Amino acid sequence: MGFISTSIARKVAMALSGLFLVFFLGQHFVINISSVIDPDTFNSWSHFMGTNGLVQFLLQPVLIFGVVFHFIMGFILEYQNRKARAINYKSYKGNSNSSWASRNMLISGVVILAFLGLHFYDFWVPEIVHKYIETHPEDPSRYFPELVHKFESPVRVGLYTLAFILLIFHLWHGFSSSFQSVGFNNKYSRALKGFTRLYAVLIPLGFVFIALYHHFNQLPH
Repeated sequence: MGFISTSIARKVAMALSGLFLVFFLGQHFVINISSVIDPDTFNSWSHFMGTNGLVQFLLQPVLIFGVVFHFIMGFILEYQNRKARAINYKSYKGNSNSSWASRNMLISGVVILAFLGLHFYDFWVPEIVHKYIETHPEDPSRYFPELVHKFESPVRVGLYTLAFILLIFHLWHGFSSSFQSVGFNNKYSRALKGFTRLYAVLIPLGFVFIALYHHFNQLPH
């Protein structure tokens, strides 16, 4: 991996992979929020994503690679930063040196990675089993009931909520920093930072809302 042999190159690679994952997160949110607005639309979009060959055999592996690559780069950069640090912040006071989000990117990243692993296992593996192992016939209307069933357990909803709250902190620092790492520094930088902060809060909270909506909608009235 000679093209990322330098610290700057690794930071750029980390930033680009992060921006790719942010784009996927937004696309994923658009599909999921449709389950609240119109279940038929959610079924239609999910069926397309679950049966389209380009999505299944090209974009999905690229996404998995992007997730793994991003977090490997995160571990490498964190290790190098700790190794290169001459002073162990003996005079550290609160957030005077850095924010909580920036200091704990590795911790929030590990939790999010664990959640993504569970998410892939929970959604992707059953999809593979349904289509290729048990070989059920296509059913374009099955996606909404399956999604609702995922949010039946309060424990699952709680873990889901925790993961997305931590994602807020991860994105709060990481999204805006990604643009800095790729050299985006001009008169639009301040507005862009405001957008990244808004995105970092609203999109994860949107996912939390979806989970809570489907969970409480199943409770006896």
